[in-house]
Amino acid sequence: MGDIIHTLPLAENARRAGVEVGWLIESGYAGLLEGNPSVARVFSASTKCWRRQPFRAESVRAIRALARDLREFAPDVAVDAQGLWKSALLAGLVKAPLVGFASRDRRESSSGALIDRPVHLTKEAVHVVDQNLLLLEPLGIPIVARAPDVRYLLAQPRPEAETFLKDQRTPFAIYHPGSARARKTWGEEQFAELARRLRTERGLSPVISWGPGDERRADRLATLLTDASSLPPLDLPGLAHVIARCTIFIAGDTGPVHMADALGKPALALFGPHAGPRNVPRRNRPYRGWFVQVGDEAGVESVVEQARRILSGQSEHRLDDRKGTK
Repeated sequence: MGDIIHTLPLAENARRAGVEVGWLIESGYAGLLEGNPSVARVFSASTKCWRRQPFRAESVRAIRALARDLREFAPDVAVDAQGLWKSALLAGLVKAPLVGFASRDRRESSSGALIDRPVHLTKEAVHVVDQNLLLLEPLGIPIVARAPDVRYLLAQPRPEAETFLKDQRTPFAIYHPGSARARKTWGEEQFAELARRLRTERGLSPVISWGPGDERRADRLATLLTDASSLPPLDLPGLAHVIARCTIFIAGDTGPVHMADALGKPALALFGPHAGPRNVPRRNRPYRGWFVQVGDEAGVESVVEQARRILSGQSEHRLDDRKGTK
């Protein structure tokens, strides 16, 4: 999810320049582009399913249908912002010149062989959003918008979210203990202690957020916080509706914390002690995103102190820019 949010300014700047934008996205995240005014067409791919059963008739038909739809859209150029074999191969389905990062700056360097117009990272482009925006330079598209913005997700009603919010005590803080990578998680005991402190000091009722694969961590946190509410199953726009009503959103380096930041909510991201500034949510200013580095000697107290600063409107925290890499 975070990768998609960090790529949104490419579409916004292209649309402002008069370009019709199509976006190829993993089907499970297609809801994140629902109602996006900068995206004229959304194409979805179920790559996880295709990779598990690449020769199954349904997979072959779906890939052929996607290729047909992309070619009917007939873009003049394709842009690969992920830097993976998967993304480069899918972009190649459109049969248009492919712009992407040069081999040494890609996540999977060998996939650079598929790039027609390689783009090199610069020392000035530290944050992932700034890195992605470099991909517009070969196209001559001026950059006038730099901050990801997903407030368009709030335009459509989400009854499940509204039902939850109707009964939820306010004000409330949202805690998201899970992450797609275990090394990016902080620990349910720490989240529970943090929630208790902010409930006592600030009167913030705790709400537990979770996504696919987070169920065990969310259940454990709910056991430790018996007065907490847990979000019901929500689609991505539904999650956005709930986040938009919270006082603060606190999570590890995971997609929902970047969604909160791009909604303009105070978002506190918890990074490991050796993290660099590549994807800290504070990049999204004038929105109010912050981070704190946890681990080593830093614990709950440092997170509580940073949350206090955020809630008081006094926060400023910097990372070592030398650690920013693609």
